[in-house]
Amino acid sequence: MTEIVAAEHKTAMRKDGTRQRVWAIVGASSGNLVEWFDFYVYSFCSLYFAHIFFPTGNTTTQLLQTAGVFAAGFLMRPIGGWLFGHIADRHGRKRSMLISVCMMCFGSLVIACLPGYAQIGTWAPALLLLARLFQGLSVGGEYGTSATYMSEVAIEGRKGFFASFQYVTLIGGQLLALLVVVILQHTLSDSDLRSWGWRIPFALGAVLAVVALWLRRSLNETAQVENRTLKEAGTLKGLWRHRRAFIMVLGFTAGGSLCFYTFTTYMQKYLVNTSGMHANTASAIMTGALFIYMLVQPFFGALSDKIGRRNSMLCFGGLSAVCTVPILTALQYVTSPWAAFGLVLMALMIASFYTSISGILKAEMFPPHVRALGVGLSYAVANAIFGGSAEYVALFLKSIGSETAFFWYVSGMGLIAFVVSLSLHRKGGGSKL
Repeated sequence: MTEIVAAEHKTAMRKDGTRQRVWAIVGASSGNLVEWFDFYVYSFCSLYFAHIFFPTGNTTTQLLQTAGVFAAGFLMRPIGGWLFGHIADRHGRKRSMLISVCMMCFGSLVIACLPGYAQIGTWAPALLLLARLFQGLSVGGEYGTSATYMSEVAIEGRKGFFASFQYVTLIGGQLLALLVVVILQHTLSDSDLRSWGWRIPFALGAVLAVVALWLRRSLNETAQVENRTLKEAGTLKGLWRHRRAFIMVLGFTAGGSLCFYTFTTYMQKYLVNTSGMHANTASAIMTGALFIYMLVQPFFGALSDKIGRRNSMLCFGGLSAVCTVPILTALQYVTSPWAAFGLVLMALMIASFYTSISGILKAEMFPPHVRALGVGLSYAVANAIFGGSAEYVALFLKSIGSETAFFWYVSGMGLIAFVVSLSLHRKGGGSKL
């Protein structure tokens, strides 16, 4: 009888532990969703507010200028990766995540209330840039800390599945931003959207922060005190001892981030500016594609638990190197919305081999006392150089008549990701060195 009671107690404890882990994933993910919603709103709404802050030039020139500000936000990510990585490794993951979500939403609220060029002149684009730099600092710290936290609360043997929810909420934030834009497109006139309607999503992002803060305040800390009190915890000196892992993360993140931003944030503009589709049609295509993309992340994450992170990354690198040019070339001349949807979805399925395991793959490569710093800084550097510049490079090459060069650029970075992934260990999760 005693053995039965003990067995029931262990089962109850296991269920409680699982519930706590699931709640921790939800809590970490909620802030992640809000952070990325705020960040992506800028990209999706730039079609409507570009003329507010940059009144001169044609459509491509205005989009190029707003893309430049978008890319500038990414330049703050390495600083954010270092700052919040240090906070997370030295003072705890929870504190770092609370600070980052507050900073992101403050930047979003500033943009929502910011006067245009007609009211304050050159101060308008200058303050827009400052707000984006502030948000970039926040996002630079959000990724590394949330990826670290989710990898530490995930169940052993199912880490790929649980950690994939980071990109479920990341994509969910992007999808929610896009859905808000679609709703506004169908409820407001084009002139209203261009004059004041584009401010609504930025204000909504600030409001959503209240829920995220409430959820994150209830999270348990995963960073052990003995790791946080180490002399090299959260320091660049401590990270230098793991420079090989750092360089490898830079290598495959460069290709992964460029592919991700090409087929998500830039793709809506590509369908409008290159394929010649109406903005509403492009938004509908991206809404459907991103929704499916979000749903498949856990399946690709679970797949990595079976075949290993290394094999997942080799699939991503190889397929992106081979398929990117044909997909982007076909999208150049596509006329059917369904054909465009299929091509975009194909590209996103390839990207899923990377995005579903992005956080856990990097977290498994660093020890706990420099994990958040290692993940955040390496990701932020590669993202700032290659992910954040994706739109700017694509639009610049288009403006000088060499748009197809961008296709080969994305393909080449996929090849680099493939080569770097060959160095990943074959055992365990496929990522331990």
